[in-house]
Amino acid sequence: MFLQFNTLYHIYNHANGDDNLFREEKNYSFFLEKYHQHIDPIAETIAWCLMPNHFHLLVKIRSEKEIVDNFSSSASANFSKVLNFRKVEVLEEEKLKFLSKQFSIFFSSYTQAFNKMYNRRGSLFIKNFKRKQIANQDYLRNIVLYIHLNPVKHGFTKAASDWRWTSYQAFFDESSDLAKSLFDDKAGYKDTHLGKQRLFKEYELLERDLT
Repeated sequence: MFLQFNTLYHIYNHANGDDNLFREEKNYSFFLEKYHQHIDPIAETIAWCLMPNHFHLLVKIRSEKEIVDNFSSSASANFSKVLNFRKVEVLEEEKLKFLSKQFSIFFSSYTQAFNKMYNRRGSLFIKNFKRKQIANQDYLRNIVLYIHLNPVKHGFTKAASDWRWTSYQAFFDESSDLAKSLFDDKAGYKDTHLGKQRLFKEYELLERDLT
């Protein structure tokens, strides 16, 4: 399934085998640096969470025009040329492949640096990253909760607010219109997360639906 323009996705991936994506604090910062370099031009990041061996993202793929405008390199010039051609089927497919390729480039870039730093070889990520299109408002709300509560679910922290490598603290301010439409106000945002945290049986059902 190709990623589509102007579409919301839950994107996630896991370390290959028993390895970790992040061995120390500086790995998280470097991952985000590479992520913004390669993914910001093609997608808006709404929510995210990084954990030692996997990550979750909620992104909205940008429009064709936004993506073309965001790129100024020779590689983007080729993409721009494709977008300016008549929209026949083969060219449309190439445009959509470009979106997934950006994620592949990002994973490869991080892996190469990680391997060099720790003198390791081979793939770091599972080959095909997972993506699920967001179907409706309720599903979107659940995805935000799912992403922010993941560190609690996996035992990395006791509260969503305690995990550093997540959008939990910034989400309501940085995506205020969306946050208000999903949770009404900041108190509702916090209470909903706390409520889900207390009801882990319900959370496990949510995880079964979303993964």
